[in-house]
Amino acid sequence: MINIFKTNKNIFNAKKEELMSINLISEKLIQEILNQENRIKAKIHLQFMQKNQIDIISIADDEYPFLLREIYSPPLCLYIRGNKECLKKENIAIIGCRQCSEYGKNTAQKMAYELSKENVNIVSGLAKGIDEYSHLGAIFAKGKTIAVLGNGVDIIYPKENKYLINPILENNGAIISEFPLGTKPEKMNFPLRNRIISGLSKKTIVVEAKKKSGTLITVDFALEQGRDVLVIPRKYRFS
Repeated sequence: MINIFKTNKNIFNAKKEELMSINLISEKLIQEILNQENRIKAKIHLQFMQKNQIDIISIADDEYPFLLREIYSPPLCLYIRGNKECLKKENIAIIGCRQCSEYGKNTAQKMAYELSKENVNIVSGLAKGIDEYSHLGAIFAKGKTIAVLGNGVDIIYPKENKYLINPILENNGAIISEFPLGTKPEKMNFPLRNRIISGLSKKTIVVEAKKKSGTLITVDFALEQGRDVLVIPRKYRFS
């Protein structure tokens, strides 16, 4: 539909006859587009976004990050709080497990700090553990970091990491999600979120990961997307 109508606004303003002329869409979808109740909900949705400084980028917009557009099944839109421009700059993802070691925390923070000093943006998932310390490293360097959520940008999960939000935004970073406002952090959302973390990034750095983890799902996405994956060596203790 975007290919035919060029913009979402044109779809929204299209008449029933114009929509019915497209053989690829169902009558049910046409009814959903024209439904007045849905249009009232959309208006309320937009008013809330304007009030809370939440923006939205469509895949048809020039502002949409070109690296993300290249991946298989890119999100049709991104909700965003903060700096849209950083999505299109040089981004590197730093990822790892929630229950990480002190070595992992320190390494993630130091890697993020040093990369941020070189004007590289840090992408991670705002989770506890490695994600949290990756964001912190960028913040301490006064650099930009992008937190990709598995829920709506109006909900912060986990709540313990709410303290990161203001520093991320104050340093011209961004909080983003493909999920509409009000979407709760359901388990099924996080693998989808992970493809965006790797999709925004030229490289993905793995600090620590368990054998069965969301971290390795992100690694799989990165490899499928043709992106480099780098791994931090284990900490060895020699007797």
